[in-house]
Amino acid sequence: MKNSMNFAAVLSSALVTSLWCTAPAARAQGCVAAHSPQPVISGLDPTSEYSTRRFENGMWWRGLTITTGYRVYNSFRHYIGTVYQVQRQTQHSAVLNHVNLFEADVNYQFTPRLSFIATVPGMEATRHGESSPLNVYRSGGIGDVTVGVQSWIFRPPTENHGNVAISAQLKLPTGINDARGTKTSSNGTKIVEPFDESIQPGDGTWGFSLATQAYKEFIWRTSGYFTGSWLFSPQDTTGVLTYRSQPGEQVVSATDQYLWRGGFSRPVTGVKLLRGMALSVGGRMEGVPVRDAFGKSDGFRRPGYVISIEPGLTYERGRTMINVSGPWAMERNRKTSVSDYANHAHGDAAFADYTVIAGVTHSF
Repeated sequence: MKNSMNFAAVLSSALVTSLWCTAPAARAQGCVAAHSPQPVISGLDPTSEYSTRRFENGMWWRGLTITTGYRVYNSFRHYIGTVYQVQRQTQHSAVLNHVNLFEADVNYQFTPRLSFIATVPGMEATRHGESSPLNVYRSGGIGDVTVGVQSWIFRPPTENHGNVAISAQLKLPTGINDARGTKTSSNGTKIVEPFDESIQPGDGTWGFSLATQAYKEFIWRTSGYFTGSWLFSPQDTTGVLTYRSQPGEQVVSATDQYLWRGGFSRPVTGVKLLRGMALSVGGRMEGVPVRDAFGKSDGFRRPGYVISIEPGLTYERGRTMINVSGPWAMERNRKTSVSDYANHAHGDAAFADYTVIAGVTHSF
């Protein structure tokens, strides 16, 4: 029983629940990268014998797991490619985003291998430029809800303490993508226009995502983990106007998003007070591609990626887990978009230095 609990802590850390990026939903993270909660295979511990027995005993409600997540960051460092635009700071012309992302995940396990998953994201954000203190924009609301299924490849519990899961989700156009406010120009003229897409709760288009997660226990109770996800947005643009002057940038682009994570996790041993705690460290890459996998990639987008180191901590008590992680950006790259190529230009984007991610998971 003790070994099962320790490994459960390792697994839960490997599959840490968190916010921003890629189980498509709420949007933001500076101006680039995946905009929503990362894909989560939450729910039953596949190594637990009790998890298997609960189905045999007909306790259907025992298959339900609910996760609430929160993510916060401030983006203000501007990049063109991988070059930091330090003059934006010295000239006080930077654009600042402060974003709070919220998430409710539902996982209902039909069998030890197959489950239904759904995510309801939300966002509250502000955006303003240092050179225009009159214009502080605030938006918020529900993002794009996703629903789908996930399955473990091998029937748990596995003898080698490892497994691979795959999931597929449909993204519904439930999020607000044209929240707007009043902009005051330098001459006092006021106009009402949509906020920047980086603080829009959703993109208002249909899409789908494919994801995988895997873990494997090695030696000294150390486990390796990997997660990968790609959100496909076949629609060309969202139809929301940007009021930008560059050719080809008058409408917001409907973008794909991706996330890759990998690293190692180990439970804390030898300290009775820390029983149930696990520590993890890994790498993380998330972003928006220049061109989508399907369909056209017209309109305005800020393609690019962030590569981060991600330390994390998980604490498990009974059927409840608490997860905290803090990805710290190591490389930021605002890539050249389709419209940039056409206009022989290269736009910039603002990125955050770090993100604070927290989540609470409870299995019934």
